[in-house]
Amino acid sequence: MTLADRTRRARHGATPGPRAAGTLAGVLAGVLVVAAGCAPAPGSADPADGLSVVATTGVLADLARNVVGDRATVTSLVPEGGDPHSYEPSLRDVRDVVYADVAFSNYMLLEEHDIIKMLDANLPPDVPNVSLAESAVKYAAEIIPLVENVNLDTIWLGLAVSGTGAEHGATRSSDVRLGATGLDGPGQLTGYLTETFGNPRVYFDSADGFDGATGADGGGGGGDTVTLPTDAHTHMSWTFSEPGVYRLDLEAELLTTPEADPVPAGASTVTFAVGVDPYSVPGMEGAEVLDGGHADLAVQLDTGEIVISSDSAEDVGGHHHVHDPHDTVIAVPNKALAPVPAGPDFRFLGRAGEQVYQLPQAVLGKHVHGEIDPHLWQDVRNAQAYVEIIRDTLVEVDPAGAAEYRANAEAYLRTLDETDAYVERTLAAIPRSQRYLVTTHDAFAYLGKAYDVEIAGFVTPNPATEPSVAERAKLTQTVRTLRVPAVFLEPNLAARSSVLTEVARENGVQVCPIYSDAFDDDVTTYVAMMRANADSLRRCLA
Repeated sequence: MTLADRTRRARHGATPGPRAAGTLAGVLAGVLVVAAGCAPAPGSADPADGLSVVATTGVLADLARNVVGDRATVTSLVPEGGDPHSYEPSLRDVRDVVYADVAFSNYMLLEEHDIIKMLDANLPPDVPNVSLAESAVKYAAEIIPLVENVNLDTIWLGLAVSGTGAEHGATRSSDVRLGATGLDGPGQLTGYLTETFGNPRVYFDSADGFDGATGADGGGGGGDTVTLPTDAHTHMSWTFSEPGVYRLDLEAELLTTPEADPVPAGASTVTFAVGVDPYSVPGMEGAEVLDGGHADLAVQLDTGEIVISSDSAEDVGGHHHVHDPHDTVIAVPNKALAPVPAGPDFRFLGRAGEQVYQLPQAVLGKHVHGEIDPHLWQDVRNAQAYVEIIRDTLVEVDPAGAAEYRANAEAYLRTLDETDAYVERTLAAIPRSQRYLVTTHDAFAYLGKAYDVEIAGFVTPNPATEPSVAERAKLTQTVRTLRVPAVFLEPNLAARSSVLTEVARENGVQVCPIYSDAFDDDVTTYVAMMRANADSLRRCLA
């Protein structure tokens, strides 16, 4: 059905067809309204006015309005201040969809599923139904996988041996012993491996002191030692009982044969920043911080050193980076807090249910879920990709307006360039050691990655779920250990954010505004939203 056909139908008072009416009954059972007699509300689509564009959220509607200009009417299904995660569609929403000439949704499970079902069921089959988050990769939008378990979203730290040791007579039958010899830190450090059937094998445990690579009697094979073959790699879990800075002393030795004297293979000290700012470790303010990807404490046989070998999420082709432990800090963030498992096998970590900081064993479970974080527009460059998709779609639907759509989009893209630069410049003014964001829910990963802001914590991953006791405890620990001056509350979630405000009040920190996926009376456009977020972060953190 063409635009002209639908306009003629509207002017003659036609009502939605059987498919739309059936969906209305399913979505809004028990509501008695005569749809054909509804007059359009202010700002809603009037089928007699020409091109009609429907967007699921206010953010998407605003992007579309900057492209269509005066040539079309744009309607947002989720009203101003509404939460797309929980909004239920109305009869008027169904009417707007029935008469739409193009529809834009974010999708990727951002919107309440009833919105998507209503949209797909009522939109005429010949009308473009565009999922912007999925389409935006065409214009190089950055996408971030959703983390299935935030406790696993940390650096994965294992152990490795590299080099041949041939000059010492090493073969593939030789062994390398790596032992912990000392610890300076506020609590207990353990390093252990969880075997195939869930049984832990403890390698390092500072609770009773360290024996080291050679053992307390100097005879070799101390109790806090890992024995590895040459050219080996193993995964590990690391736990820390208290927040603070830990410095772990390590020594390594090569045993070419069981009878041969051990050959020293290096010694070093590895620094962990546990639940505290890794950029402000005393004496290491300029050190490199490792906080993601895979890394190993690696014994290099050919050089006789213990180094940190890492590969980040961006590395491809097996490329590894070598870091000097004396100039490197391994970050253990507050999101690494996890309860000690029940059962006698894990009593070495503490009492069951107690919270400890854990760098997880990489092979335990799934690291990331198969889906994508849907809040792409928190990176302005991703919003630009949305605008280009909107422009292309409108040109296809309404070729007569192509020149106008392209001109509007070009002007708006320049405005977004300026907005991107403003956000980057404003957030860069916050000292790196204070650039920590604690929010209501997990909606700002793109902001963090694009503008170098650490997402330190949130109440729950999804605002539609009630926070658990453990999530509240983790949030409190994050606020206290990082000494953040403020937490950030989304205005549209204020009624459901008592946990965040209570934790802020108990710890004497500010509650400042931040916008994720909805506007309000003060912030009514996407550009205003991104600038307001940058200003709020700088004002409250710097």
